[in-house]
Amino acid sequence: MGKRDYYEVLGVERDADLPSIKKAYRRLAMKHHPDRNPGDAQSEDLFKEASEAYEVLADAERREVYDRYGHEGLKAGAGAGGAGFGGFGDIFGDIFSDIFTGGARRGPRRGSDLRYNLAIRLEDAVHGTEVQIQIPQREPCDSCDGSGAEPGTQPTTCPTCRGAGQVRINQGFLAVSQTCPQCRGRGQVISQPCGDCEGSGQQIRQKTLKVTIPPGVDTGDRIRLSGEGEAGQSGAMAGDLYVQIEVEPHHFFERQDNHLYCQIPVDMVTAALGGELEVPTLDGQAKLKIPAETQAGSTLRLRGHGVKPVRGGPKGDLLCQILVETPVNLNRKQRDLLRQFGEALGGRDNPHNPQSRSWIDKARAFIEEHMS
Repeated sequence: MGKRDYYEVLGVERDADLPSIKKAYRRLAMKHHPDRNPGDAQSEDLFKEASEAYEVLADAERREVYDRYGHEGLKAGAGAGGAGFGGFGDIFGDIFSDIFTGGARRGPRRGSDLRYNLAIRLEDAVHGTEVQIQIPQREPCDSCDGSGAEPGTQPTTCPTCRGAGQVRINQGFLAVSQTCPQCRGRGQVISQPCGDCEGSGQQIRQKTLKVTIPPGVDTGDRIRLSGEGEAGQSGAMAGDLYVQIEVEPHHFFERQDNHLYCQIPVDMVTAALGGELEVPTLDGQAKLKIPAETQAGSTLRLRGHGVKPVRGGPKGDLLCQILVETPVNLNRKQRDLLRQFGEALGGRDNPHNPQSRSWIDKARAFIEEHMS
């Protein structure tokens, strides 16, 4: 029985580009690789067939020869240029990197990194502080010093991989390294596991840590505590702990980048004539000058009363949005005075109320346009 067409083997069209060929080969290789199908002769044959097809179609010169002359052209070496297996080894590692992840890992593994979510007040985020947190943490077992072996005994070298943590499997022209199935990459086996940690080499304890919060942090920032993560296997290096900052909402201020925002109510007399108010900031009291004729919704700026960025840069400002208050609970005398004041202004259509006058002009234009 003759060889199948290489394009048929990979399941691609004859005009397929290299990424499509590579993708098709990856799918077949993952499906039929001998390590995933031990003892299956048919899968081994299909794997070799797909590898042979990919070797040719991934090489531009050899593919051109195959397209013109077929299998016989490759046998004759027409235009092959002595390519042989020249480019295949470089691509092999990329193709199978996702199949054999961890194959090069030797000995005990480093502990995993951990995350702790920490909610803090806006004041503490702006000025910085120190807090204590308690976390459950895996640490080396006291009884076996993290070895996993019963006190008085020691782990022994794995007889399968001889301490390498890997085994090497030859499949035709392929040589693949994978994690040793007996010791799982540790390079050692434990014949008498520790009774306290059951051979894991780790115990869970509550640990108190001090976290220094630098001034200027914001929601989403992370603080790294080196070596405070999960303990490594059999005494290997521990991972890190990342403290994830979340700034709680504030009852008075709102933060946006390096600026703080707040709303300040102002009586209509002060808004009209101008004045000065004492307003709170995160640094204490500050005087806010209200210019005459200040309108509702205006924003006044107090420079330098915002946030100093944690990564450096100028300090932000405090931006105060003015809310002009209409007086309530007026007595008869106050109402009479307001009526007299309104009559003195001349109603809404007067030069003292610029926004009302502009609105009236627009309303009149709209009515004339749509009612005529």
